[in-house]
Amino acid sequence: MQLVRSFPAEVLGAAAALGLLTTGCFSGGDGGDDGRLDMALAFPPVKQMSPYSDDAALLGRVGAAEPLITLDDDGAPRPLLAEDWEQADDDTWELTLRDDVTFQNGTEMTAEHVADALGCATEASPLPRALAGTELTAEADGRHALTIDTGNPDPVLPQRLSSPELAILAPEAYEEDPGTPDPKGTGTGPFELSEVDGGTATLEAYDGYWSGEPQATGIDVRFVEDSASRVGALRAGEADIVDAVPVAELENITEQNLVEVQLPRTVGMFLNNDEGVFTDPELRAAAAAAVDSDPIVEGIYEGRADPVEGIYGPVSDWSEDRPDVDPEAEPGDPDGAGITLATYSDRAELPEAASAVAEDLREAGFEVDIAVQEFATMETDLMEGEFDAVIGTRSYLLETNDPIAYLASDWGCDGSYNLARFCDAEVDERIAEAAGETDVEQRLRAAVEIEADILATHSFVPLAAERARIGVAEDVEGVAEDPLERTIVTAGTRTS
Repeated sequence: MQLVRSFPAEVLGAAAALGLLTTGCFSGGDGGDDGRLDMALAFPPVKQMSPYSDDAALLGRVGAAEPLITLDDDGAPRPLLAEDWEQADDDTWELTLRDDVTFQNGTEMTAEHVADALGCATEASPLPRALAGTELTAEADGRHALTIDTGNPDPVLPQRLSSPELAILAPEAYEEDPGTPDPKGTGTGPFELSEVDGGTATLEAYDGYWSGEPQATGIDVRFVEDSASRVGALRAGEADIVDAVPVAELENITEQNLVEVQLPRTVGMFLNNDEGVFTDPELRAAAAAAVDSDPIVEGIYEGRADPVEGIYGPVSDWSEDRPDVDPEAEPGDPDGAGITLATYSDRAELPEAASAVAEDLREAGFEVDIAVQEFATMETDLMEGEFDAVIGTRSYLLETNDPIAYLASDWGCDGSYNLARFCDAEVDERIAEAAGETDVEQRLRAAVEIEADILATHSFVPLAAERARIGVAEDVEGVAEDPLERTIVTAGTRTS
């Protein structure tokens, strides 16, 4: 699945040259003379960048912390802090850790430290999504040898151990509050997090990094939710790297570079199965039949997203041989049924997509109100099913590179991110059976078959498969092209 590409952004017209929008909050840009990098990231931390939260991905993106295992572009596990692993029996894995890793406070990383860190993760509340449904215990078996008991056969443990939520931190990170470990100065990555203060974070190069001295001397991060301001900072030379560049801003990136990466992230409409209009399968079928995704892909995303047939996008080769979907109901007559369609403004294209979908639904006979807020503001209402329909974007491989874990989280009766409030006993049973499957190919096949079961209920309407877009200053090299969005800067990221 070699699905990454990097290329210069096109110059799309003289008017674009007038689109300069600066933030005035960056120190230099273009690395400055001191070798530091300035980053503008879209989503601010919610828990001081603790790994047991949605901040986990931030730690990896800025190079502050690392899990035991990484994934290559094809999603296969590769060594990181663990240099080797093997499955000793159905329930037991043996890992050999690197013997040259130190935490950023200078402490040597040992198997005992790693076992304790994993133990804290198993007791965290909420439980890291990568550990959902597991009974993991870890014990040191020597200074740099670790044994993990999974309780039940778990063929994707290496993928689980790649989750940013399972980043390994120094013992002192867990001393004050094991449920919210402090990553400042306690990671193993190339950059040491020294300060997090609301909209900013500061990192310094960690010269003792096990994989070699970082090329940049440090990173200054600003969290800038407004996309035009992020792009304006890049164009003004106030930022070296900006993430989440929306399609509408591409014409303003004229002299910088754009890294564009296909993602296992699908934009879709989730229909509330628990209460309201869409408890009726015929009205779910009517909504699904009404929506035309082509104008969203070609118009709103201007062809910079990919068409998608279901939950899984074209980045996932294993999903290409899909079974036929047998719909459980034919479209009924909406007859003016009133619905509220919600989305969040953090991703610039979603409100536009919501407007387009709302027009399709109105033409089909629904009365539609649209609710748009920042995700953090509406998250509780989204999770509690306060809306009839939600347009959202979701990675189905982010935590474990295993779609079965995603299905349990997003489509299981007890799922922690179930936007559709979907609960089907037969689907739950199939997810549970797939979770116990030890053959990875069979797990993937089961994932595609379960997808067909979900699509048959018209609880999910696929709209587009997203791509990551990262704006990069002309003289910056070594920005990671990561289809799982876990890494942006590495030890090799630098100014030329």
